[in-house]
Amino acid sequence: MKLDIKEIMARLPHRYPMLLIDRVLEMEPGKSIVAIKNVSMNEPFFEGHFPHHPVMPGVLIIEAMAQAAALFSFEGDSTVNPADRKIAYYLVGVDGARFRRPVVPGDQLRLEVSADRLSRTMCKYSACATVDGQEVAAAKLMCAIRALED
Repeated sequence: MKLDIKEIMARLPHRYPMLLIDRVLEMEPGKSIVAIKNVSMNEPFFEGHFPHHPVMPGVLIIEAMAQAAALFSFEGDSTVNPADRKIAYYLVGVDGARFRRPVVPGDQLRLEVSADRLSRTMCKYSACATVDGQEVAAAKLMCAIRALED
């Protein structure tokens, strides 16, 4: 299954500048996803990180992997949708994060995330980000699903 930006925005509550997924290349609902983030010099974080040598912050690479995870975890489950205003999907844990090389303007991040465990309240994932076939970051992620109070 592939998704364009309109389909991604229909599934995630994030918007510019925090929407960090541009396209989904492959998705197996409940199992895995391959998504793309095009890194542009126009990103607002490059103004301060760093003006003389722009580098994408590692925390945003982790966030991009978590957003990719949210896209495939509940696809087809009408009771849990990350874009639903009545639930929140929070990144609550990051284990074993490693950053292998800087991500700079012009790079295309390929985000590969697979589910280790999915439930209605807590999910665990293995995630990896690559640029041109080289790993730039990897981590184990944990996300929580919480109902929001009206």
